[in-house]
Amino acid sequence: MLCTLGLHAQTPDQTLQPHTLAYTPGKSITLSLPAKLDINVAASGLRRVRFLAQSPDGRIFATGMYNLADNTRGSVFILDGWDPKTHTFMHVTRYLDHLRNPNNLAFWTDPATHQSWLYLPLTDRLVRYKYNAGDNAPLGPPQILARFPDYGLNYKYGGWHLTRTIAFATLHGHTRLYLTAGSSCDYCREREVIRATLSVMDPDGSHWQILAHGLRNAVDLQFTPDLDGGAIFATNMGDDHLGDNLPEDTFFELDSNAHPTSSHKNYGWPACYFAQGKPVLDKTPLPEMPTPGDLTTESERPKGAGVASHSRLPEDTDSVYGQQAGMAKQGALLAASGGKTNIVDPNAKLGTVPAPLTSCNDIPVAYTTFIAHSSPLGLAFFGANDPTLHDTFLVALHGASHPRIGTGYRVVQFTPADHTPRPFITGFLTTVAGKAVVHGRPCGILRLGPDTFLLTDDYLGLIYYVHPREK
Repeated sequence: MLCTLGLHAQTPDQTLQPHTLAYTPGKSITLSLPAKLDINVAASGLRRVRFLAQSPDGRIFATGMYNLADNTRGSVFILDGWDPKTHTFMHVTRYLDHLRNPNNLAFWTDPATHQSWLYLPLTDRLVRYKYNAGDNAPLGPPQILARFPDYGLNYKYGGWHLTRTIAFATLHGHTRLYLTAGSSCDYCREREVIRATLSVMDPDGSHWQILAHGLRNAVDLQFTPDLDGGAIFATNMGDDHLGDNLPEDTFFELDSNAHPTSSHKNYGWPACYFAQGKPVLDKTPLPEMPTPGDLTTESERPKGAGVASHSRLPEDTDSVYGQQAGMAKQGALLAASGGKTNIVDPNAKLGTVPAPLTSCNDIPVAYTTFIAHSSPLGLAFFGANDPTLHDTFLVALHGASHPRIGTGYRVVQFTPADHTPRPFITGFLTTVAGKAVVHGRPCGILRLGPDTFLLTDDYLGLIYYVHPREK
């Protein structure tokens, strides 16, 4: 793997130019991006739109999670009727409704039968539907390929992660489905093996196995054929209990033909976090059932960590997830099993939860890192055919859940040569009269062509279209 060469440098000679975009009568957002590119609102009114995929017949599909609650009101949309003059989709069709937190989706066509499938990871299960060109709804019930633990303390209290993420990758001579599932807590020892992992299976769900542990919340996976003979990359969020300045969020090359992963590799969580691009052993005691006495003391706190966030949450009222009080102290450090030891793990056949690491010496090198609480989500790579974005990664930083921290809320770019994130699209967060004001939250990225991509905003329910500026 390549090393992190830099963290947060900006490029002084790249001027970002503002664009004011109206998305509903009387409302607009001003976003700034490089002068060679333009941006438009391609679709609006999509409740908490998340990630995008292109079907085998070239249509754009999007997932929507409706609102910030743990719910069963998620949807899959089809965006049709592209108008090249206005840069907008004229039609939005609901392909599926009443879904449990659909985060992303993927398509795969069986080379033997030529049947295409739409894969959809939900909080409680992974399903796939047969897909034929032009379908506006599934023609039959889904196949259930896997089931996941689907309970835990509500995430707005610092607890479990609701989303699961999938991506197909052709590596080591096989096309397989990679899957990530986040942890059930901020900082705890899990009792269910699938949480905080990367796993892999055949397209029909067979031969499911865990490849890696210790990924606290890897929300996007992308296969990039152009790098290292084919590689799969992931964004990953660090934990929250070390204050406003730690830990850094991470970006990993998880597997590639040039750098094959070893089985049950460990990326550190909960024992290790990243600071200044390097893994550090967390000295905070891992609780079983936290009490006020479990809160980190000043002497135990890592340098620069500040006050532990789980002790701060009851007084913190600026969270984008609503007021966090009452159960916040418990939720930050409580596994989804609630401290019980008799929980039956539905995925026990995949193995056991490894013991927390006692050393960070063997943690994989991060491809790059981001400022603490940036919350990296969507990623995309732009290669040799992109004149402006030549050999460039873009990552959507969703932003700190407490906007006053001020990190994230932008799209950043970096290259495989420098590994140095720098601003690419800004304006999602501003300061007004000394107070942070959230205007939007970037989420998913889908490359469509040279220097052209779609970007979702799950705060405003928008999809932006970024493209070369017309001459």
